[in-house]
Amino acid sequence: MPRTARFDRQVALDRAVELFWSRGYHASSMKNIEGALDMRPGSLYATFGSKSGLFAEALDAYASRAGDDFRQIVERSPDVVEGLKRYLRSFARPCGTDAPAQACMLVKTLLEVNAEDAALKSQVEAMLATIEHGLCEALEQARAAGELRADVDCPRLARLLQTQIIGLRAFAERNVPGAQIEALAEDMADMLDAYRPG
Repeated sequence: MPRTARFDRQVALDRAVELFWSRGYHASSMKNIEGALDMRPGSLYATFGSKSGLFAEALDAYASRAGDDFRQIVERSPDVVEGLKRYLRSFARPCGTDAPAQACMLVKTLLEVNAEDAALKSQVEAMLATIEHGLCEALEQARAAGELRADVDCPRLARLLQTQIIGLRAFAERNVPGAQIEALAEDMADMLDAYRPG
């Protein structure tokens, strides 16, 4: 029986991620949440405590999936730089597909929450810092393997890449043609070539 409860909780979290991803935190009413999760208010509060509690758990689930996707992309690539390029190109895919549009929900939340949502803002800031750290570690691995020049400042480059990703995700909210997003993602990927040796 406990196994079924865990499965149901995961299903509910997956549905919550999809709802918050598409509508945002503030635009998701309790009625929206009840409908998406197929749960009554009493069950929702007993399971997650509050709307913000559910959202915090959904963010955690989203960030965990994002980290797994990033690692898989890099590990399945012929080298680390190519993996990073593939990762950057993945952001050309629209939010809501099964593709790893990792920063999408985080960027939306970062832009949506304010001082009244200090705990959620701190959570998103911490998640983005974790992503930046993961980028930095991959860049350091690439530098150690000779795929990047020895003088590359990996923390600075990781910040630049994250800035590009956040910018692309915010830009994509304008509903511009997909070809423009793909071209920008390709430009981001090509940027890494400037850091290669000789």
